[in-house]
Amino acid sequence: MSENLDQIVQGKAQKWLDGNYDSKTKDQVKYLMENDKKELTESFYKDLEFGTGGLRGIMGVGTNRMNVYTVGMATQGLANYLKKAFPHEHIKVAIGHDSRNNSRLFSEQVASIFAANGFKVYLFDSLRPTPELSFAIRRLGCQSGVVITASHNPKEYNGYKAYWADGAQVTPPHDKNIIAEVEKITSPDEVLTTQSKDNITILDETFDEIYLNAVHGLSLSPEAIAANRDMKIVYTPLHGTGVILVPASLRKFGFRNIITVKEQNIPDGNFPTVVSPNPEERATMKMALDLAAKEKADLVLATDPDADRIGVAIPNENGEYILLNGNQTCALLTYYLIKRWSDLGRLDGKQYIIKTIVTTGLINRIAEAFGVKCFECLTGFKYIAEIIREHEGKMQYIGGGEESFGFLAGDFVRDKDAVSACSLAAEAAAWARTQGMTLYDLLKDIYVKYGFYKEA
Repeated sequence: MSENLDQIVQGKAQKWLDGNYDSKTKDQVKYLMENDKKELTESFYKDLEFGTGGLRGIMGVGTNRMNVYTVGMATQGLANYLKKAFPHEHIKVAIGHDSRNNSRLFSEQVASIFAANGFKVYLFDSLRPTPELSFAIRRLGCQSGVVITASHNPKEYNGYKAYWADGAQVTPPHDKNIIAEVEKITSPDEVLTTQSKDNITILDETFDEIYLNAVHGLSLSPEAIAANRDMKIVYTPLHGTGVILVPASLRKFGFRNIITVKEQNIPDGNFPTVVSPNPEERATMKMALDLAAKEKADLVLATDPDADRIGVAIPNENGEYILLNGNQTCALLTYYLIKRWSDLGRLDGKQYIIKTIVTTGLINRIAEAFGVKCFECLTGFKYIAEIIREHEGKMQYIGGGEESFGFLAGDFVRDKDAVSACSLAAEAAAWARTQGMTLYDLLKDIYVKYGFYKEA
């Protein structure tokens, strides 16, 4: 380690020993100074950066780690920017969190700081899917929102995503302006913490019902579900937030035979049954696939810890389970939605879909065949949300997605939503059955009609 870096690290660590930090934190800093120079350097050599998507990092003590102090300073910076952006409004914010270690602690810290800044705060009573937080911002007329999640990162990580008034993650110019305000906060002493519990309203299952009703409004084939309601669906929340709402949404749509992976139904930030809680990986899906094979399930669904990404597996003609990649899931859902809109006479030339520039061109071909406009945008769901915002009141959004396992139907949420995507994937499977097909047959049919697209 260079002498200069060593001095910087020691100086920053000493500030934590001398500063207004709790005794447990100070003990941990002291331990690192005396026993683990490598970890001390990793924890203090820089400040955890508040990027365009917020914070994400390993949990622990130090300026380069996710802890109540780095989260608190980021929140105060965001609060200061909100006061500038909405000078004459009574600011309202919504806060949600996933199942990760410390997520509840961090979300309560965020709530108390916003409340101390005089904001009206809506805090979910326990873990909830990220898309429900996006929905809450719009539904409750909030100017901003925060969700504590590190999505599908390993268990050591946590994160902090900031949202704007339209329910989407922040985009220019707000992202850079927030970063500038966050960077001005250099000490926890600058963070307002006076308890104002009166400013905090708890959101419970009654709000879940409002969200689930909106999701159910997306249903296009109730008669197909009625005819196939006993179709076997295996679902795993991968120890995350989908555990209550995904099965509840499937039941609301009319499905009766939902088999969950019991060992993975337990919310747990250590993700004990998987190496990584990422539904893109076959190893992560192993327990669900094994259960599906045993049950001879028609469909396998999974959601990542904050339930914004969807994993789908379907049996092929030999009964082997094929894990769909993000492009295939996106193509199936896009085709199903546009086809049913067409069948129901809803297309009048004013509808559109959205895909990111790295997502399969198959989407463009499907849209073109039905006379539906396809917009392309940069990678990231906040750019999909930006296009929805631009076309509000002028055109009608059907759905959109990206190859990294994210999909959104309808515009009442402005981030990827695996709760609605799971329900629509199941509905698409039920509809395919009424056409004498499986989802596997339907995917092959799409390739035959619109061209075979392969990616690596």
